[in-house]
Parts: sequence; C-alpha cells; structure tokens
Amino acid sequence: MEVLKAVVPGENIIYAGSDIMCGELIARKGTKLSHREIGVLAACGIKEVNVFRRPKVAVISTGNELVEVGSKLEYGKIYDVNSYMLSAAVRENGGEAILLGIARDDESEILEKIKKGLEIADIVITSGSTSAGVGDIMYRILNSFKPGVLVHGIAVKPGKPTIVAFNNGKPIIALPGYPTSAMTVFELLVAPIIRRLSGLHEEERRKLKAKLSLKVFSAEGRRELLPIYIVEGNKKDEFFAYPVSGHYSGAVSTLAFADGFIEIDEDTLVINEGEEVEVNLYSSIKPADLIVIGSQCVGLELLLSILRERKGLNTKIINVGSIGGIKAARSGEADIAGIHIIDEKNEYNLSVAKKFGFTGYLIKGYIREQGLVVKKGNPKGIRDFEDLLREDVVFVNRNRGSGTRILIDNYLKDVAKKLEIEFEVLTSRIKGYEVEAKTHNSVAVAIATGKADVGVAIKTVAKQYDLDFIPLKSEEYDFLIPKDKINKDSVKKFVEILCSAEFAERLKSLEGLKTYEKTGKILEIL
Repeated sequence: MEVLKAVVPGENIIYAGSDIMCGELIARKGTKLSHREIGVLAACGIKEVNVFRRPKVAVISTGNELVEVGSKLEYGKIYDVNSYMLSAAVRENGGEAILLGIARDDESEILEKIKKGLEIADIVITSGSTSAGVGDIMYRILNSFKPGVLVHGIAVKPGKPTIVAFNNGKPIIALPGYPTSAMTVFELLVAPIIRRLSGLHEEERRKLKAKLSLKVFSAEGRRELLPIYIVEGNKKDEFFAYPVSGHYSGAVSTLAFADGFIEIDEDTLVINEGEEVEVNLYSSIKPADLIVIGSQCVGLELLLSILRERKGLNTKIINVGSIGGIKAARSGEADIAGIHIIDEKNEYNLSVAKKFGFTGYLIKGYIREQGLVVKKGNPKGIRDFEDLLREDVVFVNRNRGSGTRILIDNYLKDVAKKLEIEFEVLTSRIKGYEVEAKTHNSVAVAIATGKADVGVAIKTVAKQYDLDFIPLKSEEYDFLIPKDKINKDSVKKFVEILCSAEFAERLKSLEGLKTYEKTGKILEIL
C-alpha cells in the first residue's frame, strides 16, 4: 500500500455547531415550510413545530336550478360550477375546503346548511340568492344570526349584491351566483382572510404591471373588476393586458382563459390604450412560447395542437377577430395573427393589413370554405341571404370585427342594393342579426339545437354537427408576423409545422379545409 497524502487528526469530520450553532435562528414565524425548511428542522432533531392550522371553509351553493356535476342536465337546469371552483380557490389560498353541496331556494334548507358550516368550519361562503329578487332570500337568513348582516351590496362590478355577515366572530360571506362575479369577489374579499388565517403573506399573491391593449369604458360610481388576458411583450418584464369582452360576469369561459383582473375605481370613466394598469392574477402565470391573436379557426387549433405535440411549445390563443388580430400584430403584442378579411376588390388579407398600417410579413396559410349552415335536409328551403328576411327564419350572426362578420355584411349590402333599401333597414328586419356567436362551432351548435335556422360558418363545423352546407366562397386564411418576431424560435417552428406534410394530411381530414400551392409562402408588407 502506498500512502500519497498524510491525514491530520480531525480531517473530514464536521464538528457539532459548525453548520448550525446552538441559539441560531433556523426558521421565522410566518415562513411557509417547504422541503428545505423541513430538512433543516430534521437535521436539528426537531420533530414537531407549531404551525398555523389551515382554516376550514364551508362552501355552499344555492339555487333550484342547480344540479350536481355529472348528473343529467334537464331543461332549465345548470351544473353547480361555484362549489368546485370556490373549493379549489380555498385550497390554493391555504385553506381546507368543506363542500356542503347544493341548497334549494328554501329558507329552512339554506339555514340548516349554514348552521352546519358554522359548527365545523371557521368561515362559511355561499353563492347565489343575494340579489333583491323575490327568490333571493339570503339577506333575511343571515340577519337571523348575531350580529347578522353588516354589508349588503358593494360598489363593484361584477359582484354588487355581495353580503357580509358574522355569527359569534365567524364570517359568513354570501357571493353572487354568477361564476365570474363569485370568483372575482372571492379574490377581493375572501382570499385575503383565508391567507391571513393560514399564515400566508398577502404579497405572495402575484401582481404585475401591464399596458392596456384596448381602450376601456367603465360606469361611474361603481368599482369595476375587469377580467383580462395577459400577453408578454418583447422586453423583459413587459406585459400587455387584453380586456375580456362581453357579459363576463356570467361567462364561465372567462374563468378558464382570463389570467386575472384589474380594478377600475369609481371615478374613472375611461382608461386609454397604452395606460399602465396593475393586474391581480388569479394564479401565477407561465409566459407562453407563442402568442396567437386573431380570428378563430379549427385549422389553426389543429396546427397549434401539432406544435405542442411535436415541439413541446406552450401556446396561447386569444380570439378577437381578424381586425383585432391585425392591430395586435401591428403593435407587436402578437407573435402571429390569424386573419381572413376580403377587400372591395375581392382579394384577401394583404391590402387590408396595409390599410391598417401593419408592417411585417404575411405567411400564406390554407383555404377554407365558408357558407350558409342550415339544419339537415334544409327544412325551410333556405338558399341565399334574401331568405334571411323571411318571417319564419331565425339567423345567428358572428361577432363584430371577425372576418366572417365582414363577409356576411358584404353579402347583405348587396341584397340591400338590389332591393333598394338602406343597409340598417335591411338588418333590422332580420331576426337574430344582433345575436353574435364568437366561433364557427357556436354557430353550428345554435343551429343543431334549434336556437337558429341559419348562420355562416366553415364547412368543417357543418359536417362535424351533421348539418347541411350551402357554399358561398373559398377564402384564404393567412397569418401576419411582425418584423421583429420572424426569427423567433417558436415562430420558426410554427411556420415549419404549417409547411409540413403532417399538417397538410391532418387538415385534409377536416372537410372544407386544405393547404395549397401558396401555403407557407412569405410576403413582406412594407
């Protein structure tokens, strides 16, 4: 044996106290215990420590119209969304949710569930039955407790009919029934209470600064909590906020796609495009690898699904119509914008993008067939747009700003010219002209379920829902890419998939969609 190095006494030995000495601080009050803190405690031989108990929160939904998720949905009924949504939010904020289920609009039934909640939980939250209608009885029930109702109605939108009550020191918060209203008020009032009781710091709730992408108008006298989408900018820590449009307080889809909300105070009537706002996030967000803003299409959704499968990219799509897509590409908020807008010369996309001041690249996409969609067998014998004026025909329109809406109005202008009447007079005679669907699928579903007789959509969705299709036009669905995004890795991968044989083959299976000789061709718009 040959020894090359001497070993001195005590070498390779860690002495007691060399890492943590007696009397040193190893964890502070209010620290959330992760695997790291627990490892240090174990190394010091500390088996137990005092912690904040997770506050127990009883969750109750009210309403005769509610049925349990998974049950058969009968006419006039809706699923109990709020119980599961609020229970998940309670857990995310450090609480322990106790789901007490649905209470009918009956005073004794609601009172019984609230009493049970007060027995087993630290906080009780309910949803529904908070307004001033005949069937809204929550405020009377909560006034039976001591001290009872402290607040009925708060100056916010959505969420005005919120009720705050107490019983022997335990809060009872009655939220509105609309899912987005309930969730927004939960974030505003309930989440801070749960986090305080659970020992979590309020600053752990993420907030960020963002520039507003569209001008927003708000009502005076009431604080508005406006749901928004977050889009990452080109610079570090640069974000843009897209307001959610439509009747968002009752829209469940808002919960799935919105990233958070902004607060607009009571005295603010307008927030201009480009103004900085503070966004309260529903949860932490992971910036997407690729932001696609513009017109909705099942072909685009297929392309993005292949992109996720083959390249592992995290993509985010915001459907705001073709014009909204052009504006997002022009401002650089979108990596890619899907558009299909026809001009007065019967040409697609290029001249319209120039008209809106876009500079960058137009990537030719694919062809899709647009047409009138009617019920199987076309029972009302609808043939063209003049039939929309009939008393027995109900139409479902597309949203303003979409390429399909522009196509519809162009056809209707031709009808108005032929009949020698004003366009506004013509549209006022069409039943359902003001009813706007945001997607082609929504148009097809409205017709398949009998809510409408006819609409305009692509052939693909007509076949998916077993509906008849009357062809109108083959249109070009293309993509705009800002100049500074053309060399972005995720954009390159998007174009690669667009030009791939796999996409062409899978697109062909969606009847009415196909690639062609121009697919993937790049045109620069100066």
